Amino acid sequence: MPLLWVPSQSEALRRLDAFVPKAGRDYATLRNFDLGPEKHDHVSVLSPWIRHRIVSEHEVVSRVLETHSLNAAEKFVQEVFWRTYWKGWLELRPSVWNSYVGERDRLIDSLETDEDLSRRWKSACQGQTSIECFNAWAHELTETGYLHNHARMWFASIWIFTLQLPWELGADFFLRNLLDGDPASNTLSWRWVGGLQTRGKTYAASASNIVKFTKGRFHPSPNDLADFAEPLDGPEPPALGSPPVTQTPADVPTGTLITEEDLSADANGPIAFVKATNHRSPLPVATHVNDFVSGAFEDATSRYGKMKEVTADSVVEWAKENALQQVLTSYVPVGPTRIVTEAIRNALEANNVQFVELLRPWDQHAWPHAKKGFFPFKKKIPKLVDTLIDV
Repeated sequence: MPLLWVPSQSEALRRLDAFVPKAGRDYATLRNFDLGPEKHDHVSVLSPWIRHRIVSEHEVVSRVLETHSLNAAEKFVQEVFWRTYWKGWLELRPSVWNSYVGERDRLIDSLETDEDLSRRWKSACQGQTSIECFNAWAHELTETGYLHNHARMWFASIWIFTLQLPWELGADFFLRNLLDGDPASNTLSWRWVGGLQTRGKTYAASASNIVKFTKGRFHPSPNDLADFAEPLDGPEPPALGSPPVTQTPADVPTGTLITEEDLSADANGPIAFVKATNHRSPLPVATHVNDFVSGAFEDATSRYGKMKEVTADSVVEWAKENALQQVLTSYVPVGPTRIVTEAIRNALEANNVQFVELLRPWDQHAWPHAKKGFFPFKKKIPKLVDTLIDV
């Protein structure tokens, strides 16, 4: 794994310290330029650590606002809150994730029988299309586990509108390979490109935009790319659900379950951990993703002390060994990890051990505002910063 992706909290803080001076005007001016692998100097490249909360959004924004005013660092702070917005939006509409998973699985099954789809899908995933920039991004993703955000948008647009591949297979390709692969950000961003998230509004990759923001690294011909991005057809978003609320622990013998959703959570009593990386997809998850998550748990052990890995089948034995009546965990949002922890919850509660999820104040205050599009949410950011950040 390249040195850039050392999955430790100390590395995340080192990267954060290095980026903070650039989080103001430099970031606002240069953030959209993708200059290629190992040249992502104008963005923070913190997303793999933030995704797993090896370092939290609160800590990142706090550190930035110690140096810059909110006005100066507005663009960067908004990007951090984009992730929060996506998480909240999906928490209020979890059936969107379930629908994606169902269609993804159906499409993956169809690859066994649909030779044309299978051939085109493999060519795209392997970076063997006729589009040079797309191929380069496919290789960068599978080799490094990272893509610049602008490249992700171009890639998704070309996948959907030029190569005419199902967006669900593209979202799955990203989730299996991205170190920062997040169920909410990934799924909803692909929906946004395709015109499903903001109904009827698509993102069309253009040759001139790619030339400009790669500084001539790529020169696709306009003929290489679809000249029209017709919105995908799909159902309207479901009705809003209620935002989750934090639970109240009891004063009883307590242990803590650490998940890959929050590797800097507070811990009480005996500590167990659970991995869910391989639940991202029915297809194999990239080795570099598994290695990053495993390394992050090893780093967490150096901070938390001894931790025992558990599954739904072994968690009750661990609880009994430690005479636990309650297990605490940081709230687990919609996605693969939640599937695993719900099985753990069921096993524990069947044996009279309560499973209590604690919602971070960051999520508790922000998620209820993710009812509509990002722009209404964005208006809430200054107030959220005032509430959450002590600067």
